[in-house]
Order: sequence, then C-alpha cells, then structure tokens
Amino acid sequence: MREQERGGAGGRRGRRQGGDREDRRDGGREGRQELPPQTPEEQARAICLRLLTGMPRTRRQLADALEKRGIPEEVSQAVLSRYEEVGLIDDAAFAGAWVESRHRGRGLARRALAQELRTKGVHATLVQEALEQLDSEQEEETARELVERKLRSTRGLERDKRLRRLAGMLARKGYPEGMALRVVRRALEEEGEDADELGYPGF
Repeated sequence: MREQERGGAGGRRGRRQGGDREDRRDGGREGRQELPPQTPEEQARAICLRLLTGMPRTRRQLADALEKRGIPEEVSQAVLSRYEEVGLIDDAAFAGAWVESRHRGRGLARRALAQELRTKGVHATLVQEALEQLDSEQEEETARELVERKLRSTRGLERDKRLRRLAGMLARKGYPEGMALRVVRRALEEEGEDADELGYPGF
C-alpha cells in the first residue's frame, strides 16, 4: 500500500515537474517577440555602418555594396547623402589618407595612386587634390630609396639586366620613364658602374 502511495505521489510529482517544464518552454516562446522586418532604409544604414566600422570607404564603394544587396537606388542615394552630411563618408579625406599611406608604405608614384583612387570611384577633382601632397622632388626621393633597397639584389647581373630590372620595378609603381631611368643610372654610377656603358634597353 505504501509503495503504491509512493508511486502515486512520485507520478504526480513527475507530472507536475513535466508540466512545469512545458509551461516554461511555452512561456519562453511566448516571451520571445519576433523582430519586425527591417525597411530598406534600415538595411542600408546597417550595411553602411558595418562596412565603415572596418575601414573608411568611398561613396562609390558603399553604393556598389548596397546595390549587390538589392537596396533600391533611391534609398541607397538618400542614405549615402545623409552619411556625407554627417561626415561618415568623406571622399576627399579618403583620397588624402590613401595617397599618404600608399606612397609611404608601398612607394607608389602619383600615376599608380591616381589609378587606384579612380577604381574606388573617387572623383577626378578630388584625386588631383590628393595627389598635390606629392611633388616631383618627394616622388624622386622615394624612387631613389626604392632603388637603393633593391640594388644589392641585382649585383652580379649584367649591366643591362640591372638597369632593366630596377627601372621596371619603378615603372610598375607608376614612376615616369624619364625619372626611372635617371634615378637608376645615378644609383649605378654611384655604385661604380661606368656611366658610358649603361645603355637603356627599355622596359
């Protein structure tokens, strides 16, 4: 008789506990509220903020990202214009920082920098203003530093090969042909090469 009572009590406790768990699960589902779907404008703002958190972007880059995500163009333009008004998008500042960073870090010349900025959608006027940070003297000084770092690795090669390799390196970084030739010839002369024997085979 006692076993039956214990069994009955245990059964009731089990049913109560099971019921409590079900109630909690049900209450949890009822407590969670589904978030309303975002409007296209809210989606656009979220996308832009996420991209701008990682690194500065141009208006063109953000517009392309919004287009890929299916944001209507009129919504995209409205959000981007607002972000420009509050300073979150600033193509002029982007271009200036890009020129300084890429010239100092990679040794890129104005021609290469202009090409990079154009591919990012920076307006030609802003590109020109950013490039005014670099004058020809600074550009040539950077070219000399690049050649000095590379000069040692070309020792042992024939004169023409050294000239072609070093001048080609500068050309790939956007330096004008005349400047590249002048800088390389000077570096080789200072190293002891006979200037009269240094031809210019071209790139």
